[in-house]
Amino acid sequence: MGPAVRRLLPYMLRHRRRLSLGLGCVVMMSSVSLLSPWVLKYAIDDLTVGVTRAKLGLYASLLLGIAVVGAGFRFLMRRLIVGVSREIEYDVRNDFYAHLERLSVRYFQSERTGDIMSRATNDLNAVRMMTGPAIMYSVNTVLTFSVAILLMLSIDVRLTAIALLPLPFVSLLVKVFGSAIHHRFEAIQAQLSNMSAVVQEALAGVRVVRAYRQEASELARFREANREYLERNRGLIRLQGLFFPSLALFLGFGGLLVLWLGSREVVLGRISVGEFVAFNAYLVMLSWPMIAFGWVTNMLQRGLASWKRMLQVFDAVPDIGDAVEAEGRTTISGGIELRGLTFAYGDGEPVLRDLSLRVEPGQTLALVGGTGSGKSTLLGLIPRLFDPPPGTVFVDGVDVRDIPLDQLRGAIGYVPQEPFLFSTTLRDNVAFGLAEGTASGALADTVEAAASVACLDGDIAEFPRGYDTLVGERGITLSGGQKQRAALARALTVDPRILILDDALSAVDTYTEERILAGLREVRRQRTSIIVAHRMSTVRDADIIAVLDQGRLVERGSHDELIALDGVYAELYRKQLLEDELAAS
Repeated sequence: MGPAVRRLLPYMLRHRRRLSLGLGCVVMMSSVSLLSPWVLKYAIDDLTVGVTRAKLGLYASLLLGIAVVGAGFRFLMRRLIVGVSREIEYDVRNDFYAHLERLSVRYFQSERTGDIMSRATNDLNAVRMMTGPAIMYSVNTVLTFSVAILLMLSIDVRLTAIALLPLPFVSLLVKVFGSAIHHRFEAIQAQLSNMSAVVQEALAGVRVVRAYRQEASELARFREANREYLERNRGLIRLQGLFFPSLALFLGFGGLLVLWLGSREVVLGRISVGEFVAFNAYLVMLSWPMIAFGWVTNMLQRGLASWKRMLQVFDAVPDIGDAVEAEGRTTISGGIELRGLTFAYGDGEPVLRDLSLRVEPGQTLALVGGTGSGKSTLLGLIPRLFDPPPGTVFVDGVDVRDIPLDQLRGAIGYVPQEPFLFSTTLRDNVAFGLAEGTASGALADTVEAAASVACLDGDIAEFPRGYDTLVGERGITLSGGQKQRAALARALTVDPRILILDDALSAVDTYTEERILAGLREVRRQRTSIIVAHRMSTVRDADIIAVLDQGRLVERGSHDELIALDGVYAELYRKQLLEDELAAS
């Protein structure tokens, strides 16, 4: 048993009772089905002596009873085993998604969404087939094959040996073709992932595709991926098309030998007509296991290849570990401190270099600097979207690595540089961070209050369905400014102790920005705020303004202090004033 199979066993053992009952039904169904040729043997031999109504009724009733009982057990085995495979699929899918939720942002930056989705859907379906129908037919095949051979041996050993002549060739075929099918299916699933990624990227970037008139280029890209997927499938089809007829050919050759030599045995009186008919019936029953064995092998190889692909995701270790809840720890008040923070992505060059800074609870820190100076990276380290080095980032004097993620992130309202909205209603998007079970009245009041501060309420009033307006995928029906304000409202609904705004008002016009900032002044008095902005009007009221340049802290102070310093900040401020004057003229 390989390591991949061992890791699948716990999912199967959770349902061992139903699985055992299902396998018991397989055994009963196979056993009952094997009775039919034996009854037929006695019926033919008995009826050759003399035909009576009673005999006909007896044997007909026996055969009908066997068929009915076999059908009952067949129904139960499918219901139980296929049902268990669906339960296993459900468990694996939940664990797969839960594992994805634990992985850091860095993992999703290096993996394609379409590839992950393919593993969660197509590969998982192949795993389900392996844990359900493949197991069911494997047991049925082995049992039918074994018992049928024993019964054939009891009729005539020589004929049985002749019937089994093709078996070594069949075994060789299964081994050779099974390995080839496994490798080709792996290639097919990999290409399906590539094709899914192409579609996902094109649909996610549909605006860019259309703006640059690249519909034809994207269609050609998809056709190429689709063509490769087709060709790989054709290769597998050719393999399967050769596999199953080859099995049938060898089995047919064995059946021909049995028919020729067996008929001579009947003529010579060595076996009866009933025994000959029963032997051939068992031979026919033996042909299905032979063919089913190839089909099951195909399913097992597909499922195993897919499960190994899923394990590649399961084996991705979350690089952000969670801390254990400490006894006596109070709620977060919002003090933030950086102590000699140096941070790099992977083995690359440091993005932040030797940063030391302290923000008291209730203060507002503004981060200013050019593109690539490390502002967004710094913001991502506080809620541990990326893990800072030990002993460098502290909240309330505690290393963020020692604070449980649920507690840390639950105290932070975060508005990213590129706001993301879910394809649901505005109300659900704004209320996204609220705890489940929040009373509808309290939820409505909280959402409306947050929307008012974010100056979103005026826009919502103009929507036909108000807060129940569907925003479309990624909020595509809203403008850039509306999406930013919805994301801001979402951050405010959780009543965070720390409010992080990463250039959250860049798409908002100046008049609306002033209204939002006026509303945020009252909100900011009650919590620690960290603001990244390129407009000086957004940051000038901050208690501390930190100026970053190539990851280093080059200036720090209030607006007036930095203007008096006449350094980088003052230069940026004068440049923006000039730009505003030119725009006004």
